[in-house]
Amino acid sequence: MAKRSAGLLIHRRGGNSIQVLLVHPGGPFWAKKDDGAWSIPKGLVDEGEDELAAARREAEEELGIKVEGPFARLGDYRQPGGKLVMAWSVEADIDVATVKSNIFTMEWPPRSGRMKEFPEVDRAGWFTLAEAEVKILKGQRPMLTDLAGQLGAA
Repeated sequence: MAKRSAGLLIHRRGGNSIQVLLVHPGGPFWAKKDDGAWSIPKGLVDEGEDELAAARREAEEELGIKVEGPFARLGDYRQPGGKLVMAWSVEADIDVATVKSNIFTMEWPPRSGRMKEFPEVDRAGWFTLAEAEVKILKGQRPMLTDLAGQLGAA
């Protein structure tokens, strides 16, 4: 069975445009990647866990703050690797300078025997829908279109 993830597409209105909050993955693999590397805050759904509860938990782990609703179901998105991402939209104005992600540990450099800690998310940013279209992972681009439709901005 394909893995399931859940996440939040956090948005705000900025002037005449909609902006979305995206996160950049931490760790050495993603350090030099930018366009096409950003994501919504998301993560795996635990066995028997409510998907929206998982999306909220993951956003809190990756941003360091609790995101409050109301939440609107955006859709289910099959990723190129087969994973299914369930997404909800929510309006919130988050100060990206205060984002503090949880930490993971991995051997780095490879085969060195040394374990090193990295943030799961090394930064977050607000992007217009057009900017986000360039920054976000390819498999998550349809979320932006669906958000625009949901908000009547399509």
